[in-house]
Amino acid sequence: MTKSNNPQLPSFLELEKSVQLFKAFGDQTRYKILFLLAEKSLSVNELADIIGISQSAISHQLKLLRQTGLVRGLRAGQKINYQLSDRHVITIFNQVREHIREKNT
Repeated sequence: MTKSNNPQLPSFLELEKSVQLFKAFGDQTRYKILFLLAEKSLSVNELADIIGISQSAISHQLKLLRQTGLVRGLRAGQKINYQLSDRHVITIFNQVREHIREKNT
């Protein structure tokens, strides 16, 4: 097989960012946050109440999600509401759920 027939690997930067994205999805609390934000924007307090963990724990997870570019915060006066950065996250959720359903049937 010649080298031109080999698939081109992603760049180091693309690999690094992809791995970080999958790590963000790899935590149950972060996954819950992303799932809830797919429905509507929510504050730290609202997320903490729904998920049932402390506000500081939610804030820590949101920081990691912001760093990966999955969520963003929008200030409304004193309150910050969080939302998904874009609709790609919903596409990822739908693909995962479809994959799981297919494997369980």
